[in-house]
Amino acid sequence: MRKSQSAMEYLMTYGWAILIIAVVLGALFQLGVFNAGAFAPRAPPGACQVFRPDGIGSTSFINLEGVCSGELPQYVASFVSSSGSDMNTINLPGAPTGSSPRSMTFWIYFPYLQVIGVYGYGECGTALDAFTMWTGSNTLCPDLWDSNNQCGGGTNFQEQVGSWEFVASIYNATNSNLYGFAGYGGQLYSFVAGSAQTATTVGPVSSTYPFALGTRCGTGGSFTGYMANVQLYNATLTNAETQALYNEGIGGAPLKLQNLVGWWPLNGNANDYSGNNDNLQTIAISYTSQWSNGYTPP
Repeated sequence: MRKSQSAMEYLMTYGWAILIIAVVLGALFQLGVFNAGAFAPRAPPGACQVFRPDGIGSTSFINLEGVCSGELPQYVASFVSSSGSDMNTINLPGAPTGSSPRSMTFWIYFPYLQVIGVYGYGECGTALDAFTMWTGSNTLCPDLWDSNNQCGGGTNFQEQVGSWEFVASIYNATNSNLYGFAGYGGQLYSFVAGSAQTATTVGPVSSTYPFALGTRCGTGGSFTGYMANVQLYNATLTNAETQALYNEGIGGAPLKLQNLVGWWPLNGNANDYSGNNDNLQTIAISYTSQWSNGYTPP
């Protein structure tokens, strides 16, 4: 009887404290404080970059400089659609247009299903885009945009909510084929393999139709979430090269340096580390170090 009474007194005395501790631990877990990625080494902004000894746009003797071992970035870019946040640039050396081959890769985090969020460059509205990456009906779709806003065909891929995923959109101009890949949870999936609807009336990237991240060329459909490590190539990445980029993880360095048009790690700034010095202009963009929740290294 005395033991039962003592137990009750103990619970009455310390029960609320135990409950509060449990609630706090649960909240910290949800915030990712106990995520192993939160304690991994973090690369500072500009830790790795491409060096072009012969200047912007050159393709000879290019190499990577700095710490390029794929450490996790300190920061990622945070987009909030209600503020109309986006990034864009009007000067993109070597940008592929028309039916030229191209590839774009990036890491992205969707906090919830979104109808549209576009990443690409080219003309908007009723004109034809050079290249876009968008989500329609809550599915990812790599696309050479046409006047009907149609995907290039094949099977779309459902957005992964609450976890980081790697996305690649690849256009093979020779065969007019469009390929899409999404990687998360240690696996890379092919989600579109179809015939591309090639843009035929695109012009060069300009102040009117800039390269843009976060909105459809700065005209709406704003993205909400996180983005990191955007890479743009004027060549078709192979399946093996795409897999290699995914395996490097969210802090991975680019491949095919001779074909690298732009590299925006978005690690604390919007600078271009491809050696072409095409920094992005930002609108209402912030950077956060609290991003590792939902990230699983490949």
